[in-house]
Amino acid sequence: MLDIVIIGAGPAGLAAALRLHQQGFRPRLFEAVVEIKPLGVGVDIKPYAVKEITEMGLYDAFVDISVEAKESIFYTGYGQQIFGEQCGKHMGYEYDQRFVHRGHLQMMLYKAVQERLGADAITLGCRCSHFEQDDSGVTVHFDTRLNPNAPQSVRADVVIGVDGIRSVVRSKLLPESARSHFSGLTLYRGVTVMPPFKTGGSILHIGDPIRQGTLIVYPIQNNVDDQGNQLVNWVIEQNEKPQSEEDWNQETGVKEIEHVFDDCQLDFIDVSAMIRNARECYLFPLIDHDPLPQWSFGRITLLGDAAHAMYPRGGNSVCQAFVDARVIAEKLATIADPVAALQAYELERREKVNWLVLASRGEGPEVVRRIVEERSGGKPFDDIENIFPHEEALSIFSEYHAKAGMRIPTEKETDQPTKYKSVFATQK
Repeated sequence: MLDIVIIGAGPAGLAAALRLHQQGFRPRLFEAVVEIKPLGVGVDIKPYAVKEITEMGLYDAFVDISVEAKESIFYTGYGQQIFGEQCGKHMGYEYDQRFVHRGHLQMMLYKAVQERLGADAITLGCRCSHFEQDDSGVTVHFDTRLNPNAPQSVRADVVIGVDGIRSVVRSKLLPESARSHFSGLTLYRGVTVMPPFKTGGSILHIGDPIRQGTLIVYPIQNNVDDQGNQLVNWVIEQNEKPQSEEDWNQETGVKEIEHVFDDCQLDFIDVSAMIRNARECYLFPLIDHDPLPQWSFGRITLLGDAAHAMYPRGGNSVCQAFVDARVIAEKLATIADPVAALQAYELERREKVNWLVLASRGEGPEVVRRIVEERSGGKPFDDIENIFPHEEALSIFSEYHAKAGMRIPTEKETDQPTKYKSVFATQK
């Protein structure tokens, strides 16, 4: 039985541990922080990732902490509808789509790891500093100043780096990858306690990327105050805000953004009031890393954001990490040579996810709002079909869903969006 070490106990690292445990392994996790806390804001868990959670045996627990997604609707900055589609089972997928607080998701996975692998499976306060490998294994060294009782080094047959966008493991394997790619955009991410809007499971994509920027809104917790209100997550993307790349998660106010969407007239939600009434708000630059040419180096490999950090467009980052977790566990369980197993994992995953990294950098499916803005000249329109035909919009979403691993159920495997030129083909 392989001795496997996972560096990082975020959602991706915890999912990898659970998947490996299902295959008969008992991995050890080492995490830099001294306490796992429910940090973060909302994440959108797509049907293919809900499938992964279900296969981990955690669907019921996940339902308890999340909100079912029912529809996804795109609007101009004036509140005119561009395109809409149903979500999850409402679209015909086998699994539902759900919105959840990232911290609550992490704590659910953390609890499952403790219950299944034991309380000693995760060592906290251990920051990976460096490692070396030979023909028979890998030695990992830690900075243990935050936890003097932790081991200063461990030996393993396989090491999986799941230590996030600022991965130490990646920087040691690929020093040239340490530099991040800053988009020139800053995200304001907040949550507001408010009554449910529309279906109670709607995600709204509002604004134009030229005049206003982007606003994404969706609920992440039901009945948060025992009065029927939801905890609603919102993200505002703004151009060229003065923000350094090092400020990753800085608490801020909403004065700079509270009036950005005053022109948006929707009869079911006051978006400006939602922003002003934020319970908390954070800002950080929109950052990713260039697609990596290699993930696996002998007995060491990368997974999750360490392997494919991407802009949070299209909601695929943590979802793809859950797929990574299943695939790497399957390869290690079925291929006797761990080096060959890690190579097979990379072969199955890297090219697919690198495409998503680039597609997300190029706006992903959010590109439909830019198309409408350019064609309408930034003015209200009388009929969206004269600006952006439904068939064209559907071709864009069909291509993106298929590339992300969730082909629309009504489409055949051989269907391709041929009438309209791909908007993703030339993204850099």
